Formats: sequence, structure tokens, C-alpha cells
Amino acid sequence: MALKINQPAVIELGIDSMVLNNDDALQREGVEPTYKKVKGFHPVQMNWGRYFVDAVFRVGSDHSNHGHIVGEMICTIVAKIRKEYNADVPIIIRMDSGFYDQKLFKICEFLNVGYECGRRLYQKVKQAATESTSWFKFKSHDKKEIWEYTEFMCKQEKWDIPRRTIYSRLILRDRQFVIPGLINTDSSVITNIGIGGEIDNLLRQAGAEHLLSAHDILGNYHNRGNDELANRAIKDFGEEKLPFKNFYSNAAWYFLMLISNNKFESFKTDVSPSVIATTVYATTFRRRLIDTAAKIVRYGRKLIMKVPVACFHRLKFDLLFERSSNVAVMLC
Repeated sequence: MALKINQPAVIELGIDSMVLNNDDALQREGVEPTYKKVKGFHPVQMNWGRYFVDAVFRVGSDHSNHGHIVGEMICTIVAKIRKEYNADVPIIIRMDSGFYDQKLFKICEFLNVGYECGRRLYQKVKQAATESTSWFKFKSHDKKEIWEYTEFMCKQEKWDIPRRTIYSRLILRDRQFVIPGLINTDSSVITNIGIGGEIDNLLRQAGAEHLLSAHDILGNYHNRGNDELANRAIKDFGEEKLPFKNFYSNAAWYFLMLISNNKFESFKTDVSPSVIATTVYATTFRRRLIDTAAKIVRYGRKLIMKVPVACFHRLKFDLLFERSSNVAVMLC
């Protein structure tokens, strides 16, 4: 529904895993050591902005790309988007190096889906970057960091084909020069965008040809931090410590939390954007809007909610009720 309302020309999805810290849980099923050195659960999630579109609840010891879960997730969501929204819409998936796997890349290439994945800095990749003679500048959106990058085709030993790699290194942070090698600031991104595949044609048809350049691919991957904000948002909306001892009961609680969070994000986008910024977290939203003094009275066989005049004007309750009604009619 949100896709049909917003009509995006390009759909950018993020895949990430999230640790739910239940370190103090006593004999809780599925609570196992995670990579963050705490005991808990480790679900993997796919998001579109702050909306969660798919997720799998897992025990804490499962690593990011455990089993065939992520590949099946990609196939399911891509098929649903192309059936329900647009068969020719370009789709780009961002992932960190925990999902660095040729099997996932092959799935995306078969589905004509673009991917931007953090690449592990193997010696072969570092050597290719050292031999490169063409380096270009990239500035972060707030211009507090300056990177330089280069690109090349690189193939791991067991891979079928070489893939486009964009290697970057930080050279300036907060007006302070960074000496290469002293701190670990080098990174690289592997992608199938901009090398003549079908995803390139789809991006051109959508008027997003700029996304084929190495500069914009690097900038788009740097925005992957926005995908991780969804993880922070869900923890703020619900809770990290799950309440039950049974694994499946906690899984049900977790999925209800995701569904409720999506409803909350929809409300912020469709109903309350002129009152409260859509970027606020649930705690701020509760404090500014929900935690408002009110009184419920019955008058003339009607239930009436009374609020102070100052709150009514500050929060624009008349506008909120009007928009709520319009959204309800539209969904029907």
C-alpha cells in the first residue's frame, strides 16, 4: 500500500541483522551468545526506509547470512513488488559485509536486482587498490569527511566472474587529515550496477542513470546508516528484552512489534507530519502527543474527549482527526 501511495521510481531496500540483548535472561529458549558478546536473539530484517517488509526471528548464535534465509527473503519480496506494484521498477538492495556471499549476488543478478554490498578487504582487493592510478574525491553529505575512491573489477578465487569493486579510504575528518594505515578506515563496495546488466537499463528507464556512477554508488552505500536507524527505531518503539521463556512466544511478540511499528510509521507519515516530524522516535512521539491530559465525558449519547485549548491548538487535533478519517476512507 505504501509503495502505491508514494510511487517511488527506484526502490531501495536494506538487509541487516539486529541483536536483541537478553543477556540477563534466565533459561530463555533461543537466547544464545551473539557476535556482540551478549546473549540474546539475532533476527535478520529487510526494510524500506523505516518500514520493515520482511523478517526472520532467529536464535542468537545464527550469523548474519545463516542458511538460505536471506536468499529466500530476496526472492519473495522482489516477486511481490513486481506483481503488486510495478514489474519494471528498478530495485537496489544494500547489505553490509556480513552478507558477502556469491550465492546472494547470483540470486540478485538472476532477478535483475541491483546490489551494493560491503566487500571484505582480502589481500587481493587491497593489492588491486594499491595498483590503481585513478583516484577521485567523495565528500559526505555534511562535508565533514572527505574520501578518495577508485574502482576496478575483482574476482575471488572461487567466483565464476569478476565483479565491480569500489574501494575508498578516508583522508579528511573534521578538518583533520587521516594518515593511511594508522587507523582502519578503508572500505570497499561490490556491486552489479553500472557494468551493462539489465538493472542498468531499468535505472535508465526510471530516469535514475546517475546511480550508475561510482560516485553515486558510494554515496548511496554510505546512506546505509539510515537503514540501521530502523533497528534503533524498533527498539525504541518496543523493547529489546522479550518477555517469554518459549522461543515461539517471543517470536510472535517480535512480529507483532514489527507490525505495530509499521502502523506507527504510517501514522507519522500520513496523519501527523505537520504536527510532529516523521523522523522522531516513539519515545519523543509519546511524550509530545500521547502524554497529553484529556478527559472523556458522555454528552447527548456521545463520547467526547476534552483537552486543554492550548493543547488543541498546539497539536492541531482538528487536523489530526480529519486526516485520520481521510486515511481510513482511502484504505477502505
